[in-house]
Amino acid sequence: MTAPLTPPPPPHEQPPHAAWQSPAAGYKAPASHEAAYGGPGMATEVREAVVVALAVALGGVLLGVLWWWLAPHVPLVGDVVDKSWVVYLGDTEGEQAIGVDGTFTLLGLAFGLVSALVVFLVRRRGGVPLVVALGVGGLLGSLLAWRVGIWLGPAQDVIAHAKSVGKGVTFSAPLKLSAKGAWLAWPFGALVVHLGLTALFGPRDPEPYPPQGPYGPHGAPSV
Repeated sequence: MTAPLTPPPPPHEQPPHAAWQSPAAGYKAPASHEAAYGGPGMATEVREAVVVALAVALGGVLLGVLWWWLAPHVPLVGDVVDKSWVVYLGDTEGEQAIGVDGTFTLLGLAFGLVSALVVFLVRRRGGVPLVVALGVGGLLGSLLAWRVGIWLGPAQDVIAHAKSVGKGVTFSAPLKLSAKGAWLAWPFGALVVHLGLTALFGPRDPEPYPPQGPYGPHGAPSV
């Protein structure tokens, strides 16, 4: 005669370690970094960041052209004193020099906004390498724009320019950025806008652990 089979204990009477074994039985480790964290690996992020930095920096060519085109002209006048050429400001009370710096700063902020928006739309995942690339690319773009604007602007040798136009004739001074802090307008604007867009509309991180089953951590039915 065989002994009667003993029925298994009800779920709430199972040993505590059963609750810790059940998630492991149904959990499968992700096969890749992207499956685990919803994004590419660090090497891929760095490559994308380099491309972003180069693309943003090349936008400095357009910024330089716009700065040269939109910046106010500082008038200069050449004269001969004791057989030597001297150059004076044509408008001693004018604010054209401040306008040159202000134009560069405003254009830099606008380019920062546009570049941050484009990068966010192309790659919503964000990431530290991408944020660094925006800042570095914006700074390089500002330096490139500064050099392009100076190259397109009036001649740097004001004495030779005054001689070429003649005594008492007004001519434009070369483009000059007096406030070097204007270089930071582009990277600062790009970082602020991108961080704001990521915080408001960026994807959220997945849950670090898989959802629990019908039983709580100690084997008791979850409510």
